[in-house]
Amino acid sequence: MEKLAVITGADGGMGTEITRAVAQAGYRVVMACYHPEKGRGVCERLKAETGNAALEVMPLDLSSLDSVADLTNRLLRRDERIDLLMNNAGTLETGLHITGDGLERTVSVNYVGPYLLTRKLLPLMDVGSRVVNMVSCTYAIGHLDFPDFFRRGRKGSFWRIPIYSNSKLALTLFTLDLARRVQGQGIVVNCADPGIVSTDIISMQMWFDPLTDIFFRPFIRTPRQGADTAIRLLLTPEGGQRTGTLFASGKPKALSEKFTHHPQMDELWQRTEELVYPWL
Repeated sequence: MEKLAVITGADGGMGTEITRAVAQAGYRVVMACYHPEKGRGVCERLKAETGNAALEVMPLDLSSLDSVADLTNRLLRRDERIDLLMNNAGTLETGLHITGDGLERTVSVNYVGPYLLTRKLLPLMDVGSRVVNMVSCTYAIGHLDFPDFFRRGRKGSFWRIPIYSNSKLALTLFTLDLARRVQGQGIVVNCADPGIVSTDIISMQMWFDPLTDIFFRPFIRTPRQGADTAIRLLLTPEGGQRTGTLFASGKPKALSEKFTHHPQMDELWQRTEELVYPWL
């Protein structure tokens, strides 16, 4: 049977490029999409472009833990081995939005949702399975203030960049922690920093955004260029030989002890476990 890959945010930007590469490599692909109708259009196009008909769309809203559980339960009932899990979907909210689960939406989509998705799918993974989490260089300026991190993204008033950075720090620490916990099972877990990429996540909702767009967008990476590091981690031999590693620009990037032995790593895991327990 063909190997199986699960890719979140597969209906746009880097997710489409990652899906294309994985499909071309011959994998069956579950395209987990926030916009299923858009996803089905992308799916049909990729089938024609790659010649791989084994692509399917499943709805996934990472701001709803019920939605995450619905998707994972469907896959668990199938009881098929997952070879690749790509946590690609992300958001950069421009205002404070609280989800039905009481979470700040950026934190839910970028961290808590992928955490729950990965934890529930681990029983379908085995020796050689790979998990890749899409992070960001902004993890380096992130801070975790508990319990404010989950409820509002940060201590104090809403500010989108610090909250985004905090969510990506949490996802990076989850990557490192999970890699240690499952290393004995032969499951490889890494994170990819795509750099600054020209995607829809760069919105035009703040007064200075059009100026940012004019001056910086011509110099930042295309979705295909941004996706390259994740694709390498998913598909190349080197991507299967390292675990608990951050890759940037297609190469491993050393993390300082500040992150590899982050003082809040254990607390983050325990608090998140308690939060998602009803869905586990």
